[in-house]
Amino acid sequence: MGIFEGAVVVYLRALYYPEGFNFPLKLMSNQVAITELIREFASLMMLLSVGILAGKNFSQRFAWFIYSFAVWDIVYYVFLYLILGWPENLFTWDILFLLPVTWTGPVIAPVIISVLMILLALTIYCFNIKSNFNARISKKEWLLLISGSFVVFISFIWDYCKFISRNISNTEIHEKTLFERLYELSFQYTPNCFPWLIFIIGTLILVIGIFLIYKRSKQPPP
Repeated sequence: MGIFEGAVVVYLRALYYPEGFNFPLKLMSNQVAITELIREFASLMMLLSVGILAGKNFSQRFAWFIYSFAVWDIVYYVFLYLILGWPENLFTWDILFLLPVTWTGPVIAPVIISVLMILLALTIYCFNIKSNFNARISKKEWLLLISGSFVVFISFIWDYCKFISRNISNTEIHEKTLFERLYELSFQYTPNCFPWLIFIIGTLILVIGIFLIYKRSKQPPP
């Protein structure tokens, strides 16, 4: 799926960025933009299907889902580098996701999260094997994983949302809906500064959650 995703991006860049990808984004038709959103949603559904089909219980299905997502993301960047020589380095800015708003960040950030997702998936899977597929993620562990993920999510949308909040009231688009204003502004956005502190805090919360699951998995079964 990472190769599939990368191939789509190769086609889009050949059409819209023949000189090489850079911000701000090139204006595309509403039809193409909506199609891209639908494609991203469909990709998520396919990854979710992998988890549902491969897992034997909820925690194992969750593990397979995040493992598939992480491998997909890493393979995507490897494929683009082999075909296009992009990203130039791990600190190259990229559009990471479009749902529910635009996520941006240096490539190294999603790669770090993907590595953590793989570690979490392997920890949960090994825990399941040791407990005869009866492993459960505790409420405290879920709280850490969800809150850490939310903080990381905030770091990915932080710069874009700051840009929108600064410019939405100053835009001179008249007689258009809020969606149309946001759509046009999104093609004027150029990344400015990634909030590393927020990202690191979210990442540390995730690491603590993964460590607690790992620590519990090493305890002898009751």
